[in-house]
Amino acid sequence: MPGLIRHSDVEEVKARTNIADVIGEYVALKPAGIGSLKGLCPFHDERSPSFHVRPQLGYYHCFGCGESGDVYSFLRAMDHVTFAEAVERLAARIGYPLTYEEGGGRSEEERGSRARILAANKEAEQFFAGRLTAPDAEAGRRFLGERGFDAAAAVHFGVGYAPKSWDELTKHLHGRGFRDDELLAAGLVSQGSRGVYDRFRGRVVWPIRDVTGTTVGFGARRLFDDDEGPKYLNTPETPVFHKAQVLYGLDIAKRDISRGKQVIVVEGYTDVMACHLAGVTTAVATCGTAFGPDHVRLLRRILGEDGAESQVVFTFDPDAAGQKAAERSFAVLQEQRIAAQTYVAVGPDGLDPCDLRLAQGDDAVRRMIDAKKPMFEFMLRQLVRRYDLDTVEGRVAALRAAAPIVVGIRDPALRPGYTRELARMTGSELAEAQSAVRAAGGNRARGTDASQRPPREASVDPASPPSVTIADLGNDPVTTTERFALMAVLQLPEAIGAQLVGRAMQAKLFNPTLNLVKDAIAANVDAFGTRDWFSRILADLPEPFRPLLQQLAVAPIPERNEEAARVWARAIVVSLIEKDMVGLKAELQSRLQRTDPADAETRAAISRAMADLEVERRRLRGE
Repeated sequence: MPGLIRHSDVEEVKARTNIADVIGEYVALKPAGIGSLKGLCPFHDERSPSFHVRPQLGYYHCFGCGESGDVYSFLRAMDHVTFAEAVERLAARIGYPLTYEEGGGRSEEERGSRARILAANKEAEQFFAGRLTAPDAEAGRRFLGERGFDAAAAVHFGVGYAPKSWDELTKHLHGRGFRDDELLAAGLVSQGSRGVYDRFRGRVVWPIRDVTGTTVGFGARRLFDDDEGPKYLNTPETPVFHKAQVLYGLDIAKRDISRGKQVIVVEGYTDVMACHLAGVTTAVATCGTAFGPDHVRLLRRILGEDGAESQVVFTFDPDAAGQKAAERSFAVLQEQRIAAQTYVAVGPDGLDPCDLRLAQGDDAVRRMIDAKKPMFEFMLRQLVRRYDLDTVEGRVAALRAAAPIVVGIRDPALRPGYTRELARMTGSELAEAQSAVRAAGGNRARGTDASQRPPREASVDPASPPSVTIADLGNDPVTTTERFALMAVLQLPEAIGAQLVGRAMQAKLFNPTLNLVKDAIAANVDAFGTRDWFSRILADLPEPFRPLLQQLAVAPIPERNEEAARVWARAIVVSLIEKDMVGLKAELQSRLQRTDPADAETRAAISRAMADLEVERRRLRGE
């Protein structure tokens, strides 16, 4: 596992990255005032843009759903990568070499090897895609066309063709500067007695990409009868490709999966293509391996850990192989205790999505998914049909075999319904089914399944205080002035200047929430103008108040013209200082009235302070 990336590198990469360029690849951004951009929020559906980005501060905030953060949090939310992966991705984008803490992370040699493998994969992907239009690729184009995929579909999914040649790809990659050892490490070639040769030959080829869209391997389908290899041939295990940890199509499906909280797991590359082209844009497929624990963990990153409202839909063939696949997937889901609701969708006449689309059109694929059945029901039916229900012995055996499935349902509200369903399927009395379920539950409780043991007394965490936003502040004139002044300081500090900002941050604000934000700014005034100024302020604020700071940093200011905005920023900060001066003057006058007339020295000091206030006030006004 990679170790920690040096903190200074994390900050340097963020400082060198223009957040607007990154977000602009996902969201169409338009100017929204001085130094601000806005667009439709990628995290929730909306018609009017409420998603604001302020490149100078490196932050974004949506006033509709409350999502906010820096460029790293944006990539983590959009592409469902880890923090380290987000840093590495941005570092690669700007060509910045990362340093890992001593004793952790991959060696420089390992990182170089990975980079070369990925570069070779990218070059191979372009080679395969380009060869699909060559005259000798007719068999590949015919294969795709017979399955309802035109040239545009091939381009969209990056489908290519590996020529029926011993070493055409090898020679091409040699010409691009890649060595044999690098091509072997990438799994693009195989080693023979006379040297290396192309691994994929005379096949349709699909690029397999990770969640970020980086090509990590390939899947290839046999086309010719004289090809003695397997029907589907994948890249072998490499430093970047582990078939149990990738899902084909996830890179293009992830956004719709995250938004719709539904993923469709199909059995092949053409099924993924068919589903997407039919409008089911949440389809993915395993790559030459059964659905396993790593796939569950990968989907959790997309659906969210609290995915109780999410749906995972599997499509299985109705034959024996499909039934075994269903049973394996069911076992994995039970073991991993995925929170999402799980379903099974089976096409009419046993057709998979690709064949169904070809035979009956796009609507049929959508209807197939809509007609999904809960996986618990599907598994009960699969199990019960193995027994002779015309005999008492068969019905009892079916009840005993299927009862553990009902016991395994974590939602207790669903168990009675499935118990009744089990009784109906087996033609048994409800009391018999209930007895079988109770017995299965007792057996599990005596076994090693911790999920059925009485829970230990849980500690009670105090409720987290709700986040504070601009909407919580109020709209009275004083609060509005204070809010605008802090917005000006955060958004247009160069128009105000360090000296004026320092003086403004000495003022006492009447709104206690804004005063807390002001104190955090004041505590970091020494970092004014540096690239990590805002990050330091954010870090000093208690968690519930950070969304407010992020809103203040991106909220639209009431001026569109740049020069007018600069004048407004200075004027509103001066207004804040003058408001503070009014309070200070009143306090001094009160102290003067309370001072003994005989205490000439104290009275003189108060009078001088009042005079200094007046001088400062006139200087601010330019008098």
